[in-house]
Amino acid sequence: MGIALDKLKEFWGYDNFRPLQDEIVESVLSGEDSLVLMPTGGGKSLCYQVPALCLEGLTLVISPLIALMKDQVDNLKKRNISAEAIYSGMAYQQIDRILDNAVHGAYKMLYLSPERLKSEIFVHRLPKMNVNLIAVDEAHCVSQWGFDFRPAYLEIASLRQQKPDVPMIALTATATSEVIEDIQLNLELKTKRIFQKSFERENLAYIVIKQEGKLEKLADIISKVSGSTIVYCPRRGATNDIATFLNRRSISCAAYHAGMSPQDRMDIQAKWMRGDIRVIAATNAFGMGIDKSDVRLVIHTTMPSSLEAYYQEAGRAGRDGKKSFGILLYDYHDKETLTLLLDQKYPSLKVIRQVYQGLSNAYQLAIGSNRFEPYDFDLIKFCKTYKFSPGITHYALGILQKEGWINISDAVFQPSKLWVKVSKERLYDFQLKNKTLEPILKTILRTYQGAFQQLVNINEFQLSKFLNLTGEQLKKAFLFMQQQGVIDYRPKKDKPQITFLMERIAAGNLTIDSNRYKFLKQRAEFKLKKMFQYAEDPVCRSIQLLQYFGENKGNSCGQCDVCLDRKKVDFDNLDFYKIRQKIERILKKQNGLTFDEIVGHFSHSEMKRMIWVLAYLRDENLIKYKSDRFTINKSNAK
Repeated sequence: MGIALDKLKEFWGYDNFRPLQDEIVESVLSGEDSLVLMPTGGGKSLCYQVPALCLEGLTLVISPLIALMKDQVDNLKKRNISAEAIYSGMAYQQIDRILDNAVHGAYKMLYLSPERLKSEIFVHRLPKMNVNLIAVDEAHCVSQWGFDFRPAYLEIASLRQQKPDVPMIALTATATSEVIEDIQLNLELKTKRIFQKSFERENLAYIVIKQEGKLEKLADIISKVSGSTIVYCPRRGATNDIATFLNRRSISCAAYHAGMSPQDRMDIQAKWMRGDIRVIAATNAFGMGIDKSDVRLVIHTTMPSSLEAYYQEAGRAGRDGKKSFGILLYDYHDKETLTLLLDQKYPSLKVIRQVYQGLSNAYQLAIGSNRFEPYDFDLIKFCKTYKFSPGITHYALGILQKEGWINISDAVFQPSKLWVKVSKERLYDFQLKNKTLEPILKTILRTYQGAFQQLVNINEFQLSKFLNLTGEQLKKAFLFMQQQGVIDYRPKKDKPQITFLMERIAAGNLTIDSNRYKFLKQRAEFKLKKMFQYAEDPVCRSIQLLQYFGENKGNSCGQCDVCLDRKKVDFDNLDFYKIRQKIERILKKQNGLTFDEIVGHFSHSEMKRMIWVLAYLRDENLIKYKSDRFTINKSNAK
């Protein structure tokens, strides 16, 4: 472990690993397959990044989100660690160059999406790469039981056929027992060694508040808890409404969502990271890869669709170990809205085929076409053109992606790129014939070294200022030179990219796996039911979350809303034992009742005390709470 500690100190400045990290790193360095389960902020990335620096050769990192890959690569480069990423929307020449460099040992880590594993260009280069480790981030995506299943993750096992002796490390922050089994099976892990850190967050208090006037309550909570805050909103419009409302209350807040320009998002994120803005109101796209340890408060203004999503998002609070809060605000409309939304998430095959036909028309793809190249995609424009509902279309696209027909990347800013394709002699001849373009070409060659060899990132704003041209004039000049075959010019992109992954077929012949489709819908219904129960059952929030992830916690957390409410109840011992005896009598008569079924035996005036006693009996292990039902613990019952 000496070399691992040296690398940790040299590149990250830490003297020691966190608990469990050292065991994981040692396992990876010894060549064993490993499955790592750590809560959000637990330091999963270091578990493969440090071994990558200790081993000779290249570490392949499979990751599902472009934004997450870019953040990881940027952070590694800041530490002078050679790394690159390949994702949708990149030019073929750029991908080709990166893979060539990977073959020749230019990088310690190469990040790529699972969809890239099937591409011919990668399959051809893989045997030539000196791969020392395969890291699978967000490994729950390989499981149909997971909350974000991606069929492309099933392709990861094919890496083992070409690199059978290379160890694999799979990492996730959220995994039930079924997901753990699926990860081991689908990734073909040779050793079933699991490194699991408890999902318990002792410094994080989970609070659920049923509230009709959410905005007033939101401002009240933020005014009482100091520090950086994330407010998660269900829609883009809600982020703007909340930002406006809080700023009027003299609480500095900015909205953040995918509809904003990449530059605006980067500016807002940077200000929030520095503390110039206290609150960020965002859709759930925000937070992946964000390394801010001092978030004190994460508030959800509506229920997420699963406990996995809620745990991961709320877990972005208190990564520094200090007291923090994860608060869920909900009202009766939330259940109704989420139930209706669940039906929209699984549109009919007819609708899916209509959307597929619309995509084929939009990009003029003939039947039999196999142009597997990325196209800019604007959902709103697409829906207006073909008169589709944006909401249903969004989910139909998701099904097409899950079934492997298409891939839609995140909206990630990609700067303009330029490559001088001709020889220096040909370029000189072109300059003689086009004197007005000579200053532009000379400036590019002086400013961007390597433009003759490959695509390089260029800053059009800086170039236009230096050359005293408008942005439009510079762009026209680039397009003219491209038409003349002198340069390869790729304008900047800030939209999602869509790629057809399979040969274009007649929409009427498009099929989906109906059994898997039905299974996924049933799983979504189950997860939503669990989310509702979490919010409404009077059982310690921490206990509920831990039980969901397969952990049995004996004692209540003492700091969630359920535990705090119990402390407020004041009644004498006689009342306590009367209610206790009544609960035990009910359960002895019919063991295995839900909370609602027990409630039916008590009057409204007894309700608060009954909840307190029920929780006490559960904490003392006199009754058990499992699979949403309370049962007598016969081994401890008195």
